[in-house]
Amino acid sequence: MPGQEEQTLYEMSGSVERVIFRNEKNQYTVLELNNSEELVTVVGCLPFVSEGEELKVIGTWTSHPSFGPQFKAQACERSRPATAAAILKYLSSGAVKGIGAATAARIVETFGENALDIIENDPERLAQVKGVTKAKAKKISEDFKQANGIKDVMVRLGKYGITPEEAVRVWKRYGAYAEECIRKDPFCLCDEELDIDFARADTIAASLEMPQDDTGRVRAGLIYVLRHNANNGHTCLPRESLVQVASRMLQVEPDVAGGILRSMEDTFDVHTDIFGEREFLFLPRYYESETYCAERLEMMLRYPPQSIVGVEGSIKEIEIREGIHYAPEQKQAITQALEKGFLILTGGPGTGKTTTLNGIIRILKEKGETVLLAAPTGRAAKRMSELTGEEAKTVHRMLQVQWDEADNPVFSRNEQNPLECDAVVVDELSMVDASLFEGILRALPLGCRLILVGDCDQLPSVGAGNVLGDLIASQLFPVVQLTEIFRQSMESLIVTNAHRIVAGEMPQLKDKTHDFFFLPLRRAETISSTIVDLCARRLPASYGYSVYQDIQVLTPGRKGELGTQELNRRLQEALNPPDKGKKELNVNGYLLREGDKVMQVKNNYNLPWSRSDGTTGEGVFNGDMGILIEIDKAAGAITVAIDDKMVLYDIDHAGELELAYAATVHKSQGNEFQAVVMPMFPGPKQLEYRNLLYTAVTRAKNLLILVGEERTVQAMVANNRKTRRYSGLLHFLERGAEGKG
Repeated sequence: MPGQEEQTLYEMSGSVERVIFRNEKNQYTVLELNNSEELVTVVGCLPFVSEGEELKVIGTWTSHPSFGPQFKAQACERSRPATAAAILKYLSSGAVKGIGAATAARIVETFGENALDIIENDPERLAQVKGVTKAKAKKISEDFKQANGIKDVMVRLGKYGITPEEAVRVWKRYGAYAEECIRKDPFCLCDEELDIDFARADTIAASLEMPQDDTGRVRAGLIYVLRHNANNGHTCLPRESLVQVASRMLQVEPDVAGGILRSMEDTFDVHTDIFGEREFLFLPRYYESETYCAERLEMMLRYPPQSIVGVEGSIKEIEIREGIHYAPEQKQAITQALEKGFLILTGGPGTGKTTTLNGIIRILKEKGETVLLAAPTGRAAKRMSELTGEEAKTVHRMLQVQWDEADNPVFSRNEQNPLECDAVVVDELSMVDASLFEGILRALPLGCRLILVGDCDQLPSVGAGNVLGDLIASQLFPVVQLTEIFRQSMESLIVTNAHRIVAGEMPQLKDKTHDFFFLPLRRAETISSTIVDLCARRLPASYGYSVYQDIQVLTPGRKGELGTQELNRRLQEALNPPDKGKKELNVNGYLLREGDKVMQVKNNYNLPWSRSDGTTGEGVFNGDMGILIEIDKAAGAITVAIDDKMVLYDIDHAGELELAYAATVHKSQGNEFQAVVMPMFPGPKQLEYRNLLYTAVTRAKNLLILVGEERTVQAMVANNRKTRRYSGLLHFLERGAEGKG
């Protein structure tokens, strides 16, 4: 048996002795295979494989520090159990629904080696077995055929380079006709639910000698470009940009792409709208999200909640009772929220957003109204709870998210089952994309107040849309921007420098007495070493900070000596070095070790989690941070503590985790850290701009340290380019306002 990882493909046959672990959602399986010489641990996507079956697996030998030798299957062929003993083991394992151990024994006793043929081809005879009715016999036969039908599909799809895990998704969509569908139109694989990359479908199409200007290929390419740009934040694209990019990618004439795009409008595969004099194209779901949001917001303006009277008196009572004095802008915000029932509250750090928000919440509760608080991420919701003294949930949890069969989020709270409240407060609105905002609006009961809180100078949402920016730009809604920095906040250089950055002024870098420090260094290697030393030694020694809970290194990008990849490698080496007592796992060319700080880098709605109070659920989100607690050799799984949840990953999904000692500024949105350390060194020009630096600075609660060159700080402050986003919400709002006028 090879002792180290090899790329050579091997073939091995044997009988399945034991299924150790299976993820029912994606069919990732860990099993023991008896190859007549020894028991071998086999891992991979092995759909519906059960004990007693005969397998031929093709794959590679791997040897992990924690798991030892394993056979990683890339493909498998299954044979039916042939002997009565093997059939009994197979049926007793629960492989066929409706057959338990006792029933399995009676079936094999009655039919012997013919049992499986009877189940498949002559199920009525099963009624001879005690406890099996004709209806149950029919159901058993249907389940048996379904479970075994995927075997043939997987073998046929394998020749197109489709992995077993992908084959499961394709089979669920197209069943026994999967190969026929692919031969007819390989680009059916690009369906959003199947999530197979356009380039791979294009390779299959080329192998089938499909012409480059084939209608199905061009349609799929156009949709791919729209989806790709949605991942970059755009809900729509100008027609000329879409046609130009798609025709260049597909190597077809623009007239061909443009003509097919017109036909896609006729079939509603895309939606078109005109803003100004330019045509824009949307994927249907983004068009529906933004048009719904505009219509619902217009209705809220037309039928506002009942105004609360006596707001001025209530404000005075709070001032007297709590010994505070609201600034005029704060009083205006409280009044707008209570009298008009809708408010967008924005402002930088230290301007009193929390004090204002607390005033709104207190008066609403004193008036007998039920208030729900929510934020886009778990950390943001936790911070909101700490600052307000009220329970705050993630938006997904407030809306009671569930997942459909295609793993799309579906909110239980909607028009038919609205939230039970009089007011909803959403913090960190800059992080809320168009689809999530649609979910919030659909769940609001009629007459519900909506208070939206955010910082318009921060980076926009990771998801598609520009919700906060479009709402403010429309000038249709009450917006209060707090600008006065309160005296106690003036003592913080983090706060005052953040405001200087927004104003295009250089932050104070010479002051060494407050909470904002600049360490001038010129060489990337020295900057990197200093950052490691700050995290590993100086900050824990001087402030008692934990690198896991309190300190976060933020950097503009991923690549280079001062990008997240290299900084994480060095920080891991210093903070969590190799230890015989800690298991390790190689993932995508980097090493994860028990005790590492990690981050989830994509939404995964299938990952199961549990809390100490016994509650369970599924779903982990892009940007969630945690600690890798355990790498379990026997189960082929790892456990990560994320906030108050213990999340279980199978090894095939470990690639969704990355080291998080250092993170990009974009990934840090919605989070706040006791201490932030950030390198300042020339890098890609597209990552050197004002909003990115401002967002990084405002992630720091008590301490910020910039390490590097002053000229990089100057370049970022001077570059006031805004992240350009194509979105439709502003235009739909303006159009609705014009129609109403």
